[in-house]
Amino acid sequence: MPGSQDFAADPRNENVLVYLNGALVPRAAANVSIFDAGFVLGDGVWEGLRLHKGALMFLDAHLDRLFWGAKQIALDIGLSADQIVDDVLWKTLDANGMTDGVHLRLMVTRGRKKTVNQDPRNAAGAPTIVVVAEHKLPSPQIVTKGLALATSSIRCTPADMFDMRLNSHSRLNLIRALIEVIDMGADEALMLDPDGFVSSCNATNFFFVRDGMLCTSTGDYCFNGVTRGNVIALARANGMAMKLGNFTLDDVRGAQEAFVTGTFGGLTPVRSIDGRALPAALPGPVTARLRGLYDALKDAEAARAVR
Repeated sequence: MPGSQDFAADPRNENVLVYLNGALVPRAAANVSIFDAGFVLGDGVWEGLRLHKGALMFLDAHLDRLFWGAKQIALDIGLSADQIVDDVLWKTLDANGMTDGVHLRLMVTRGRKKTVNQDPRNAAGAPTIVVVAEHKLPSPQIVTKGLALATSSIRCTPADMFDMRLNSHSRLNLIRALIEVIDMGADEALMLDPDGFVSSCNATNFFFVRDGMLCTSTGDYCFNGVTRGNVIALARANGMAMKLGNFTLDDVRGAQEAFVTGTFGGLTPVRSIDGRALPAALPGPVTARLRGLYDALKDAEAARAVR
């Protein structure tokens, strides 16, 4: 599977137990009702997390985003942050004997509906809470192969239309963008904001380097990425030239290097944009430096946060 979500297959994942509303069930038995709000409406929020050297990475930031998102859609998770950590996440990891190199998807929906309609007042009871934890590492080839991006006609949306900062189960606009560029031979979609400035990709946040300057969008129309925030902080802390602003496609097409960020892949290099190969060998020098700084940050976080 190409793209920033490309992963190395691991046969252990066939036998993982999935957390489903308090129970741990085999993968094949992890089912929800066809009346679940997440299934019928995409009504829910989620977080992607990584287990690295015995620690859940940047956990506070992920939990803050989860509970913020739930509040935006008036969804009562029914558990505290501590309960999510101890009774959901670690319960799942411990049951599977997992200590490192694990990607988790924590999903919370409004739960079973009395009938199939949008009204949240028709929720029948408690939310549905699911955790899928898998032994999953980025494909090692992606660092030197990189991603091919192509610009999609599907735009990122402002907060008063469909807030890109909300990790919603509703991803159809982003899937449409990806489908469009797959047909162009690309791995991931580069998306513009309503004013035509470069915003993000369909599943990740986007950075590029031009004339020694690290550039990324203002953040007004892109994902509220935990990894994005960490990369920006690392660049500032290490005295790197950086600008958050409104950049055109012409700005991006003149880049020497580029990369995307996300919880799963960290920093993933880009090899081409709209058919133009970027000149730097992968990973480019700025990308490589930031990847090293990010790896060191993860190790420090693991040393601090390990149980």
